[in-house]
Formats: sequence, structure tokens, C-alpha cells
Amino acid sequence: MPREKNPEVTPARKRAPRKRAAATEVSRPSFVDPQQRAALIARAAYFRAMNRGFAPGHEVEDWVAAEAEVDAELLRGTTRAAHT
Repeated sequence: MPREKNPEVTPARKRAPRKRAAATEVSRPSFVDPQQRAALIARAAYFRAMNRGFAPGHEVEDWVAAEAEVDAELLRGTTRAAHT
């Protein structure tokens, strides 16, 4: 025989436990001020130029490549200066 539905009594529903925020958050790199970032880029550009023997005409190319390299390292959190 089918059960009678009683609208006055509803079964208690158990909720699933909430996921912890720490487990779902992505770690974010620490903030680096613009002057520190520029110093990191300048240093990386200098080493790029040095490896080329300081041949003229590649300054902008060195700077842009160094900027991309430093920004990628900062996003990964692998630059030593970002932790100090």
C-alpha cells in the first residue's frame, strides 16, 4: 500500500559539508612595487645584452623579452625579490 504524504512532517535533509576555501583558492604572488619590478626587468635586460656581447640595436628587444620573463616569474612566484 502506498505511503500517505503528510505535508506537516518533512524529513530532515542533511547538507553536504562545504569545501574549504584554502583547497579551492589558487595561490597568488605577493605584490611587487613598480620600482622593484623595473629594477628586475633592467637587470634581466642587462644580462640579455651581456650574453649578446652588448651589440647595439637590440635594446628594446632585450627590454621587452626581459619584461615578459620577469612578469612570468612574478606570476609563478619564483623571483627571489618577490619574497623579500
